[in-house]
Amino acid sequence: MNAPEPAVPPVEAVAAQSPRAESEAVYAALGAGVIGAVYGWIVSLVAGSLGLANEDPFGVWAAAGAAVVAAIAATTGYWRARGDPGQEWRRTLPAWKFTINTISVVIVHTALAFLGTYALYRLLALGFIGLPVIRFWAVVLMAVTLGITTYLVYLSASSMSTQRTSSLLMAFIVAGTLTAMVTTPDPDWWRVHFSQLGTFDELSSWVFNATLIAGGLLVTTFAVYIENELTALVAAGVLPDPREPAIVSRLFAIMGIMLACVGVFPVDVNLLLHNVSASGMAAMFLVLLIGGPKLLAGMPRTYFVASWTFLAGLLASVVLFAVGYFSLTAFEIIVFALIFGWIAVFIRFLGVAGRTD
Repeated sequence: MNAPEPAVPPVEAVAAQSPRAESEAVYAALGAGVIGAVYGWIVSLVAGSLGLANEDPFGVWAAAGAAVVAAIAATTGYWRARGDPGQEWRRTLPAWKFTINTISVVIVHTALAFLGTYALYRLLALGFIGLPVIRFWAVVLMAVTLGITTYLVYLSASSMSTQRTSSLLMAFIVAGTLTAMVTTPDPDWWRVHFSQLGTFDELSSWVFNATLIAGGLLVTTFAVYIENELTALVAAGVLPDPREPAIVSRLFAIMGIMLACVGVFPVDVNLLLHNVSASGMAAMFLVLLIGGPKLLAGMPRTYFVASWTFLAGLLASVVLFAVGYFSLTAFEIIVFALIFGWIAVFIRFLGVAGRTD
């Protein structure tokens, strides 16, 4: 008689895409395509002469339209998916927490749609220099852009999971930061510090600070998903302490709030609050790393090896910065990379904790 296999925790909140969501995404994309065609026709009438790269670039109009349909698709997809298999637990959340989660998911999808669409058309402009966008192509391109954006965003928002949330977080932070870097009016910003990007009264600084604020909101949403998965691991007997999910979730939530506050208080607006926020985020990271063996007892041993490696990297960076080998900008970038790199590793191990295959 074979011994019973250990139970695998129901942590696969990686909700499989439901047939309903797939169908709704297609219909939503078709509807958005029709709206995009009308929008493209109106833009060609209002804007007159359009080009991929001139004083009135087509990409800006396309990005604005993509952002609008992305906001609608993300709101609808995330709300309708709350009863899908693997996501029923979201119905039990307090109204305020569900609202914050929805807002962060919508903001991030909207911003990514705008940045992604704008970057795509800027890239096309480099390949089609001087190409005018006549009315026919304005209608076609806008219909395709808004249709594809709606399809992708609806599917993404309707299948949110811890893994997807972390992936969106990484993509959003990288996209927003790179956009601020390449559009900043000061090419020597890196000679000062990383936060210098948020000190100008220009679009680049608005993008940088808004990225930090929205990223912080998404981390608080991320914390809710983590608590759900850790609770499932406790129920499966993988994690021994039932208090662990709430504690770890709160630490992540505080980290998210601190990240948002870094953007709310740019260094030129309130240096003290800016530094307190940045230090608070780093402190939560240290607590999660150092307290890992206690807070996350039961996780795979390799996870703790990886965590100590991240801690060693952080300490080495502090030493190299203290002796003057690193500039402040390089040090800040390294710390950010370590924090978000560790989050990615943590999520990967969270998904396999307790599995025996």
